[in-house]
Amino acid sequence: MRSRIKYFLAAFLAAALWGFMAIPLRGIKEWPAEDILYYRIFASVILIWLFIFSFRRKVLHSDIKHIKSLQPPLRRQLGWLTLAASLLIISNWFCFIYAVNHVSIQSAAFAYLVCPLLTTLAGFLLLKEDLSLVKKISIGIAFISVAMLASGSFYEVSWSVAIASFYALYLVVQRVLRDVDRLNLLAVQLTVCGFLILPFLLWQQHPIPLDPNFWINIVVIAVIFTIIPLYMSMYALNGVSSSTVGILIYINPIVAFIVAVLYFHERISTHHLLAYGILSVAVLLFNWNTFRKVFHKFA
Repeated sequence: MRSRIKYFLAAFLAAALWGFMAIPLRGIKEWPAEDILYYRIFASVILIWLFIFSFRRKVLHSDIKHIKSLQPPLRRQLGWLTLAASLLIISNWFCFIYAVNHVSIQSAAFAYLVCPLLTTLAGFLLLKEDLSLVKKISIGIAFISVAMLASGSFYEVSWSVAIASFYALYLVVQRVLRDVDRLNLLAVQLTVCGFLILPFLLWQQHPIPLDPNFWINIVVIAVIFTIIPLYMSMYALNGVSSSTVGILIYINPIVAFIVAVLYFHERISTHHLLAYGILSVAVLLFNWNTFRKVFHKFA
């Protein structure tokens, strides 16, 4: 059991770190969301490849050898899935950055309350994974919560659903991508993201930011809120179940809500509290068996 605690802690810390991401993002709020996204990706690509070439060359060579040994259909499948994952994560990041800086932190936090439910629904629809009656009911209750929030502010909830949907589909693709080192896979996905956004960056011709505060926040976002938590969440899957990792994702919105209310002084209306309460019931019902198993294991 002790050998699994490190995987559990990795998943916990990854989710907790993401909850604080609004702080550096708000620090560069005056820059366009797309510029923050572009430089976040480029900084992440540079830093992650520097780390791999410095400390993980053997693992990289092993993965290259493995990919070359695959049959052409499997290599093509790996390539298309990697491209799909890159498109989904870049879309998730843009929506999250825009929501935090131009909508509300609560809309971004709400997305990650809904995300595990949408991930399971996507797995049921796309991968034909089993879905019990209780989980179907809990997903229905969650959509009632979403509808309530939409009646109050359709604009906010549309951003929440977009963030959650892109990340849920990204996780579904990650489930299919196997037999490749997680960090190398992340590096390739980030590199693909870099190539995808390069034409937009050149076309817009925005001046390169010269403010040191911008670059300090970008490096912090790239290292502390991108590479480290993404790798920790992938690493955790090597030792604990995806359901356990899914449970710990809820640490993210809890921390984000606390940051929104206590640090940025955002207001939560009674209507919002009621909707969040209904969603909490859905989350508890959806994960009841998993909650019991996880707490029993680590009690």
